[in-house]
Amino acid sequence: MPQVHEALQRLDRELALARHEKATPLKLVHGYGSTGQGGDIRVAVQKRLLEMARNGQIRGCIFGENWSKSDDAAWKVLQSHPDLKSDSDLGRRNRGITIVLL
Repeated sequence: MPQVHEALQRLDRELALARHEKATPLKLVHGYGSTGQGGDIRVAVQKRLLEMARNGQIRGCIFGENWSKSDDAAWKVLQSHPDLKSDSDLGRRNRGITIVLL
């Protein structure tokens, strides 16, 4: 299990790789925390992604608890990427994932 700073470094590397491969959207599995209380990595990753969205480094992100057809942002992604309608986490309110829009 990585430390928070290691997880954030890996996030940066993986996002750079995904950009290079022109992958979007990207499903990021960061976990929810071993205690079930929402781990430090999850909080740090989501904070970093929100900062990146504000700075224009990514187009946006949809946290797993909002990844459903009833969420406006998620619905827009599903409209442009209909293959994601079969995603196993769609509608499950999985707080251990985030959809990243590059």
